[in-house]
Amino acid sequence: MKYTLMLYNDESTFGQLTEEDWAGINAGYAAYIQALNEAGVFVATDYLKPSSEGTTVTLRSGTLEVEDGPYADTKEQLGGYFVIEVADLDAAIAWAEKCPVARFGIIEIRPSAL
Repeated sequence: MKYTLMLYNDESTFGQLTEEDWAGINAGYAAYIQALNEAGVFVATDYLKPSSEGTTVTLRSGTLEVEDGPYADTKEQLGGYFVIEVADLDAAIAWAEKCPVARFGIIEIRPSAL
């Protein structure tokens, strides 16, 4: 079954990170992606630009409404995702636990509908 691990974190902390911090974070993600690939469960991933660069679109009012900026004004924003294919939710939770963002953010796991 496919699961999407949605990675949420506090973007306001990014400005406080040094080049060494970023190098460590990137190394952690590289190792995580390698482990997913080696286990044969990796499907896809993407990292997103900050929510301030996002655009929201809706037709809820019957007319097109387009707004710049994040969808929700929250402390933590969606920063990226991983799609994995594993046997069950327990396996997805085990992989989420190994994801670097689990140490400083939140990971939401959702099963694929397709």
